[in-house]
Amino acid sequence: MGKRKKNKAKTPRHRRQNCHGRLQAAPHWIPTFNGKNLVKGYSAHFGVDKMCAVNELEILGYSFNDEYKRKLKDALIQKQKQTKKQKAAEMRKNNEFVDEESNETFAFIAGYTSGGAHFGLTWEEWEQDEGNSNSKKDAVSNIDDENLPF
Repeated sequence: MGKRKKNKAKTPRHRRQNCHGRLQAAPHWIPTFNGKNLVKGYSAHFGVDKMCAVNELEILGYSFNDEYKRKLKDALIQKQKQTKKQKAAEMRKNNEFVDEESNETFAFIAGYTSGGAHFGLTWEEWEQDEGNSNSKKDAVSNIDDENLPF
């Protein structure tokens, strides 16, 4: 029988380490670091965010200005907000319909019965309506808004 190949990890070991492993490896790595910004280099080498890098470097005995830590925290929060906005925009772009009032059965939940069951537009009805929407757009554009009852 042939030997089985081991599944080798594609991510380097120093990026797979947890906090304890990074704290043991960092004292050996720091003397070999040639860059200007230790926090940036640590975060890039070990695959952590800069706040985590600052916290772990402080554990190792390095000190950082409180203003620098505040700016890093603000930048991290800003990046998280930006990522959240981008994901929402991507969802809207892909689905063209993102609403909290939907689930796997209903594209739009109009309401709930007294027993708690949903009622509204199903995904099948939504897709059929999307196919017919191009012909309806021409008819709707001819309607005068002043004659509508609402």
